[in-house]
Order: sequence, then C-alpha cells, then structure tokens
Amino acid sequence: MYTASKHKTAILVFARSSQEEVAHKSIYNGPQLFDTLTNHVLETVAKTELPYFHFSEEKQIGNTFGERFTNAITAIFEKGYEQIITIGNDTPQLKVSHILEAEKQLSSNKSVLGPSTDGGFYLMGLHKSQFDSASFSELAWQTSSVFEQLLKHITQGNTTVFQLPKLSDIDTQADVKSIISYAHGFSEELLSALLQTLESRENGHFINSQKIYQLAFGVQQNKGSPTLLSL
Repeated sequence: MYTASKHKTAILVFARSSQEEVAHKSIYNGPQLFDTLTNHVLETVAKTELPYFHFSEEKQIGNTFGERFTNAITAIFEKGYEQIITIGNDTPQLKVSHILEAEKQLSSNKSVLGPSTDGGFYLMGLHKSQFDSASFSELAWQTSSVFEQLLKHITQGNTTVFQLPKLSDIDTQADVKSIISYAHGFSEELLSALLQTLESRENGHFINSQKIYQLAFGVQQNKGSPTLLSL
C-alpha cells in the first residue's frame, strides 16, 4: 500500500475479506476464490504504479454499504488526492489497461465508469469536486439500477463520463461458470481457483475441474477461444 505522493490520483480497492464475502455470497469453495481474487486485484493495481489503498471491512465505517463506500472515498480525498479510482475484488477481467485508461480520462477532466453486466459497476473514477458525500451515500447501492443512477448523478454537473467496456463480476455460482468462458489471459492461480468452485456433487452432478483446467489452457495456447466449456 502506498502513502500520499506526487500523484493526483489514488486507487481505492473496496473489498471485504474472504470470510465476509462468503457470508454474503453462496459460492462453493468461496474462501479460496475470494482470497485469490483479492490477491489478483492487488497485484493488478500495483502494476499501475499508482498509489492504492485497500479498505476491507476492518477499515470500513458505516451501517450501510452506501455509508461505508462514501466514507472510504472521503478518507482517500482527505489524504490530499484530487482524483480517485474505485474498484472491488470481484471482476477478474479487470486489467491494468482499464485502470490506466481511467486515469488518462480523469486527467482529461472526465469522470469514468466501468459498467457490470448485472447493472452495477466495477470501476468508478471521480474528481474531488464531483463528490458530494451526502447525496452520494443515498444512491441505490447494490441494486441492478445503481449504474444508471450513478451515471445520472455524475452528469448532473455537466460532467462528461467516459465508459469503459462492460465486464462481468462474481456474485453467484452461476457467475463463476460464466466468467470461465473468458478465461483467456487469466493467471494459472486465478483460473485454478475459479475452476475449483465448479467442483460440486450437488444433485449428483460432478464437474472435473482438472479436466476443464487442461482444456482451458490448451485452448489458451491456441487462439484463446472463449468457447471452451459446455457445463
């Protein structure tokens, strides 16, 4: 984790511990998966060479998600940064290039949103002048309409919003199955953790993750086709 520096922009990794994640998300082998996802996102942000701060539940203050998220953003701005990029730990497709593009757009006086396929968002880039904690905390957080609400909220100030590509995040077991279809470029550790969540004997069904693992990397070594699974 970095401390305040010459940079105007800081990254906020707003992500609960694996224990807290599995308490809210019913995913097989969840603790290992979310530990791996958190390590993955921290490694990703480190490669940007931007200052970053990880706020797990131990540092989050507030009774609701909106309050905790708002307070975390406020804490970053109070450190002297003028711009912030917020991300979570549940979007394995997030790349260094997405974050650096967000910083580039912020430097051009634009705000940035990365929409999720479920109606939420995986990345938000804001200037300090665009952030109002009172109204921000009252948005419909953790709903399928939060992206549209956030977009409307930001553009009320005549701010241009740059949108990154739409990506998928992980909230359910079905999301894991879907994410595997885009496994090209994932590290072996991340792919292995994702595949192990698919090892299930529920309803007499068993998925051999080792076979899928070999299949996945075999395809990656060819053309990276996402059509490697039919689970």
